[in-house]
Formats: sequence, C-alpha cells, structure tokens
Amino acid sequence: MTDPRQLFDLRGRVACVTGASAGLGQQAATALVAAGAQVVGIARRADALTDWATAIGSNAATLTADLADRERLPEIAEQIALPFGPPDIIVHAAGINTREIADDVTPAGWDVTLNLNLAAPFFLSQALVPAMKAKGWGRIVNFASLQTTRAFPGGVSYGASKAGVAQLTRAMAEAWSKDGITANAIGPGFFPTELTGPVFADPDRAARNAAQTCIGRNGTLSDIDGPLLFLCSDASAYVTGQVLMVDGGYTAK
Repeated sequence: MTDPRQLFDLRGRVACVTGASAGLGQQAATALVAAGAQVVGIARRADALTDWATAIGSNAATLTADLADRERLPEIAEQIALPFGPPDIIVHAAGINTREIADDVTPAGWDVTLNLNLAAPFFLSQALVPAMKAKGWGRIVNFASLQTTRAFPGGVSYGASKAGVAQLTRAMAEAWSKDGITANAIGPGFFPTELTGPVFADPDRAARNAAQTCIGRNGTLSDIDGPLLFLCSDASAYVTGQVLMVDGGYTAK
C-alpha cells in the first residue's frame, strides 16, 4: 500500500509559476519548492524575483518576462526549461485587474486583461505540453476567481477573463488528460495581495467580505498551499477539468 503522504511528494518534479514576484503566485512557488520541486518563478519584476530565489535557495530559478506579450510565449517556454529541464507542472498565477466600470472599459484595458489572464495560460501551456506528453505526466493549474461566477463592480473585463478560465480549464482537460496531463483551476476568495490591495485598504469592506464567508474570515496566503499541492501532485491523479474554490465558503452563501 502506498503511503498517502507520498502522494504529495514533488521530489524530482520541475514546476514553473507565473506571477511569482508576489502574492499567491509567490506563495505557490514557495510551497512547491517545500514539497520537493525545482521551481522557475516568472514575473516582470526582476528584483522581487531575485529576492525570492535568494531566500529559497538552489531549487529556485527566475525568469523575467511579460506574459502579456503573446508573440514571445514560445521563446519564454524555451527559457523556462533552461534551469532544470522542461516543467512537469505549470501554475498560472499571473493576472491583472484594471477595475474599469462597464462604461469606462477601454480596448487597451480589455486587451491586456484578456491577454494576460486568459490567452497567456493557454498559449504558454500549449508550448510546454509536448514535453509533458513525452513523459506521460503533467499538471496544469490555472487561477480562476470569485468573478468566475459572480459579477463585481468594475469587473467586466476581469470577470470575462476569469469566466473564460473555467471553460479553458475544462477544454484543456478534454484535450490533454488522455496524455496524463490534468488541468484544474483554483478559485481564490479574498486574500491579501497586491491585486486585492484596494479591497483590504478599506477595513469595513474587508470585514464585510469576511462575514460573507462560511468560515468567517478572509484568506491568508498559506491557505492556498494544501489545495495547490493536491492539484500539482499524484494526489489528484483522477481529478481534471475542475475549478476548486478556495474561498472560505464565500460562493456557498
């Protein structure tokens, strides 16, 4: 009988995490290293990435890149494989929320949001999947949102992109799971990150959000670790095409 603890063991696996310079992306990258993986963190801010990798040690590498530049994604995929080899695990945590109300949405804001939040996870995965197919094993974890299913003020383009992530995840699962590659998504609730800074800057609003959850509090960064490791490991071998809401029960009320 297999020791259940081994199901979450990522030793020998290579992962890449986008949006690793801060917030949930950096938390995800750190958790994967702690579980035994070698991790390439990707973001635009080289200084923040360097600080993270220095603190983590030799199992962390960095790549400074703008994932919204779709034309560069094939080149970025090649660079991801240089430190440790082609990744077995891809975590798409990079994202942007322009917070434009419907009447003020601009074509530029729409395009950058859809490019980074929806197009980049697909095209970067598409470039990295062949190596996963060759191994017969892979894990893709997208980041959904409360706005995958809920409409929030100022969230037209962001909500559209995150609703698209749910269907993208199902489509990835349909396309690639037969090759041993699962595709799932995590839907975070309210966590204190740069993206949610305006929310937590208003104590009353943060308290209302906490009260809306079943648990009665907003998330802390470490709350993402268990669900992430589940979806990135052998523990989730028969789970694919799913959106796992990590929101304290916000969407259950």
